[in-house]
Amino acid sequence: MPNVHCVVLAGGSGTRFWPASRRLMPKQLLPLAGRADEPLIAATLRRIEPLVPPERVWISTGTRLVDATAAALPRVPRAHLLAEPVARNTAPCIGWAAATIARTDPDAIVAVLPADHFIGDEPGFRDVLERALRAAEDGWLTTIGIVPTRPETGYGYIEVGDRVGEGVHAVARFVEKPSREKAEAFVAGGRHLWNAGMFFFRASVMRDAIAEHMPALATGLARIEEAAARGDEARALAEVFPTLPSISIDHGVMEKAERIAVVPGSFGWNDVGSWQVTWEMSERDAQGNALPEGTIAIDAKNNLVRDLSPGAARKRWALVGVSDLVIVETDDAVLVIPRERAQDVRAVIDALTARGETDRL
Repeated sequence: MPNVHCVVLAGGSGTRFWPASRRLMPKQLLPLAGRADEPLIAATLRRIEPLVPPERVWISTGTRLVDATAAALPRVPRAHLLAEPVARNTAPCIGWAAATIARTDPDAIVAVLPADHFIGDEPGFRDVLERALRAAEDGWLTTIGIVPTRPETGYGYIEVGDRVGEGVHAVARFVEKPSREKAEAFVAGGRHLWNAGMFFFRASVMRDAIAEHMPALATGLARIEEAAARGDEARALAEVFPTLPSISIDHGVMEKAERIAVVPGSFGWNDVGSWQVTWEMSERDAQGNALPEGTIAIDAKNNLVRDLSPGAARKRWALVGVSDLVIVETDDAVLVIPRERAQDVRAVIDALTARGETDRL
């Protein structure tokens, strides 16, 4: 499919991965799951390359992250880094990216993927991707739904409707993050999937859907396109983009449009949302520890240690009598937290902000 392009969403801050993740080096630029030397965003591009080569990959990011992102992805054309002057959620960034791609490829089919996911079964993932792209080729606004493995309350869900193609179903409805009781019923019923935030569509179909359901966004994007045709896109982008409605593509388009399809997938997906997930995705010893090479572990179980400091290569870690901890060291900070409280790292960000220590964020 030579007219398939991929937009990678890479503007997040990743505050739950402090102190490794910072404003200028957020989690997608770090090796937090999978290969120890491969940033999450680089893994995203590597696993889709059999379907979409780097010259048809576009990166949606913030202006402050352009240089670091370009360094992590040397094979992506620099002109394909779409730098948003401010964050305005996924509907504006996807709309702008689709319009930009359509300038040179009006028949483009676009895959939108987050930069910070982990995929265990990459061939299986590509099979599902191909199915979603075929549905998009047929005019469906398409998403991938993950077959749930547990009654998760932290994800939105997609209710599966009638079959509309091989391995493709119409979406009956989108469901917000449920209560525990509802999540258990969803898993037991077998007709609900996790919403993983992946989207597939013809650029022209998305343009029309935005025009119908988000006219204010369509008007703003048209102003940017008119300026681009005059060679004045940068000025218009700085002026117009901050005024665009800040709303997700889910709420702005997917929940309102009619021809919405979902492709169920089960390929070892994880959204890499906390240090707890990093521990789960890491290679561990017989005692459940994920540790730097050469670490001395005595009566220590189920710990995660990540040393990202300049002297990590010559350092010797030793753990004695501790269990279920996350320990992360950088050149200017150390985090020690129980694994079960990994989500509470955000409290550190709040404390540093209150102290005015913005250089550590």
